Amino acid sequence: MNEMIKMVVVLTVLSALSGGLLAAVRNGTKEQIEVQQLQFVKGPAIRGILAGAANDPISDRFNIADGETEKTFFVGKFDGQPNTVVFESLGKGGYGGDVGLMVGINTDTDKILGVAVTTHSETPGLGARAKDDPKFVGQFKGLLVTQNVKVTGDGGSINAISGATITSRAVCGGISEALSYYQKMKPQIAEQIKAFR
Repeated sequence: MNEMIKMVVVLTVLSALSGGLLAAVRNGTKEQIEVQQLQFVKGPAIRGILAGAANDPISDRFNIADGETEKTFFVGKFDGQPNTVVFESLGKGGYGGDVGLMVGINTDTDKILGVAVTTHSETPGLGARAKDDPKFVGQFKGLLVTQNVKVTGDGGSINAISGATITSRAVCGGISEALSYYQKMKPQIAEQIKAFR
């Protein structure tokens, strides 16, 4: 019995030390991870959506908190005005898991400027085409933020990727969520974007 108590105490101490070490490593590398994500994952998508912007949208950004949710908005300047924001959304329920998206919206017209898939675990050659197929993501450009974004099979106007309807639905769901969030937070976005004039 005495040996068992010693083993439980040793195991508890080792678990606490391991947990503390992992937490310290996570906190110590958090900034580096964010920089790497901006440079290699989100950055190319943001720059693709905001191609032709007169500024560096990666450095021109702001955060807005809504309850426990905080989103980063990247600002694009066109015709000398900061009139476009790009922010992240998540399409839930893809075939291989959630699909990460960046959605760009023109704040003057309330229309989608562009969409890019950043992360996914979809099947190569099928659902993975959501990231690389310009025809698929090009369908979202010009849609109003008040429009219902669904694939044609669900009564919408978006043509699903052949053989990857589940992925296409996840992308549409993530965009719909982004548009709802944008409409809800538009006053705060408009206030923050003034600082970039």
